[in-house]
Amino acid sequence: MTGKPAPLLHFLLMRQWTPSCSSHSVQVLQGLIGLMGQRAFETSLLDHLQPLVPAASYSIYQTGRGCDPTRFMSASLGIPDTTRECWNAYLSGPYLSDRTLAVQDESADSMVLCHITAPEVPAQHRARVYEAHGMAERVSIVQRQNAAIFAINFYRHEHQRPFSDGQLSDFESLAPALLTLAQKQIELTRPRLARRNTDEWVGQLQQFAPTLTARELQVCARLLTGMTQEGIALDLGLGLPTVKTYRNRAFARLGIHFKSELFALLANCNA
Repeated sequence: MTGKPAPLLHFLLMRQWTPSCSSHSVQVLQGLIGLMGQRAFETSLLDHLQPLVPAASYSIYQTGRGCDPTRFMSASLGIPDTTRECWNAYLSGPYLSDRTLAVQDESADSMVLCHITAPEVPAQHRARVYEAHGMAERVSIVQRQNAAIFAINFYRHEHQRPFSDGQLSDFESLAPALLTLAQKQIELTRPRLARRNTDEWVGQLQQFAPTLTARELQVCARLLTGMTQEGIALDLGLGLPTVKTYRNRAFARLGIHFKSELFALLANCNA
């Protein structure tokens, strides 16, 4: 005996609804995900975050024992962008003893949030970075990476109101996603440069920094391919002190201190 086929409607009894996009946090994350892999991610981050975390500047960097201090991204909104100058001021001394980003949890990849106001920052750090650039307050996402610290910092400046409890709560809810998005953005934009050869790096450097001399270009290009200074000396037939001189002169022209910053400069201009 053949039974009657079940009515078609029996198979269509399911729940359907239209997702709500009214939440500010949903809109922020949607906007940032749409910018992944583009330079606009760096320059637009603050604008997207304004409804939740109204900061005037931000920086994303790595520092700590066992790594070169590296600024990955930074920008300002509504004020002149002095984030590179802030980074250089930080590297001029304060970063060596900075405990404002210390992570108490020793486990790998642990994430914590930090909130600090300018008067709480040690004197040298406060004078060179905060007071010199009008910064009054900072909230941070901090992750330990072995002996290094990866930090995403958002700064309120003196012309702004203090972060409210509600804004700090919004920041807390966004922090895990922001950490993941920022690290993915760095992963997407930096490795694409690592495959270039020396001649390609020389050409890119000439466009980015036309004031560099031929030797400075040759030395920097080889640094970017991963060569050591000793290897560069052998490759170019120069003495090691001479290679160091060219390196230091080039870095002074570029306003940087470390090889990792050279890589970051080129990553930013190509993102």
